[in-house]
Amino acid sequence: MAQNIGNPMISMPASAKKGDLVEIHCLIMHPMATGLHKDEQGRFVVAEAPAHFVRTVAASFNGKPLMTAQWGIAVSTNPFLGFTMRAEQSGTLKIVWQDNWGGRWSAESKLAVS
Repeated sequence: MAQNIGNPMISMPASAKKGDLVEIHCLIMHPMATGLHKDEQGRFVVAEAPAHFVRTVAASFNGKPLMTAQWGIAVSTNPFLGFTMRAEQSGTLKIVWQDNWGGRWSAESKLAVS
């Protein structure tokens, strides 16, 4: 597959006050191919290339799990995920994406809490 894959990104504030809700946005470049396509009659048929999609996304803060998402073929190309967390202490947010072909990518972002 010639398409770029990976380049995981996290966007979040670098600092927050203790107790604030912190908005987190993350994105990964991935084809999220279903493995299906439509024929001339509009019926789904198996595509030449097999399905290739992000299966799990897991977020942790300072090594403690925050959330896990289970994805499948219905998620769009270059998927975006947004969520919030409460700022209780300074540390590092880590997000890991894993696909059904064994690909694994991660990104980290630091948060300073005052």
